[in-house]
Amino acid sequence: MPNPPSAALAGLRDILVGLTEEGRGDETASALGLALSLAGISGAHLTVQSAARRLTLVGGSGWGFVNDLIAQENRRLSARALAIAERAATEATLEGVTCSIEVPALAYPELVGRLTARARLSDLTILDAEAREVDLDRDLIDGVLFGSGRPLLVVPTGCDVFSARRIIVAWDGSAQAARAANDALPFLRAAEAVEIVSVVGEKDLSTTVAGAEFAPHLARHGVTVSVTNVPVEGDAAETLTRQVGLFRAEMLVMGAYRHSRLKEWFLGGVTHALLTRPPVPLFLAH
Repeated sequence: MPNPPSAALAGLRDILVGLTEEGRGDETASALGLALSLAGISGAHLTVQSAARRLTLVGGSGWGFVNDLIAQENRRLSARALAIAERAATEATLEGVTCSIEVPALAYPELVGRLTARARLSDLTILDAEAREVDLDRDLIDGVLFGSGRPLLVVPTGCDVFSARRIIVAWDGSAQAARAANDALPFLRAAEAVEIVSVVGEKDLSTTVAGAEFAPHLARHGVTVSVTNVPVEGDAAETLTRQVGLFRAEMLVMGAYRHSRLKEWFLGGVTHALLTRPPVPLFLAH
């Protein structure tokens, strides 16, 4: 018997989870388990997009044998993607979650575009974290962040069940941070404790709105909130990761990519570092 939906999370009506079958034998996706759990708690409709990356070969008619091998591999990847989607639909039915599945087989750029477009129709997209810099899954994350206009939850391995009783909001006074906190309000209202954390000393915050000024806004929305200014140790990502452990947070809310991805690639950045090694699920908005 499914649990009754959470009133605080009732604003979530459509959740999208994106899975990509590339034939690498990656670990079982944590995003799917967390998405099923969250949909059950919130009473939201869950869409599972289990996509197969379609392989292509640029060549002439003399490549017939290779083309046959590629066609065979594409059929295998599509079959695996379909099996994952059907298994997800079965699990959703058992948990009382309304679920629909999509199983596109697309080349790399089209696959990113399809998920990004679908994310615009959802309240929240959930994807697995990806440590590799040059990877389809990382491009899916960036596509949703920059192209969907909707928030994204990035899930590290092992987070198969949704829980966000304690949440940290990373606050630097930026537009991205404000957008992320606003988009995360259903989760913040449902949490037992929320801590606004500003990392002090990593950059000049003197001209921004302080966390203490932002806290009353969240409190008026029914959020149980506190404020902490933490001196930077190492860099901002390391400092936030330590604070996540100290606060026993189960979610980190933050604005993503104040700089271009290319600049973060070369110079480093908070989003870049946390996507590589997320300590808890990351709620991101750009």
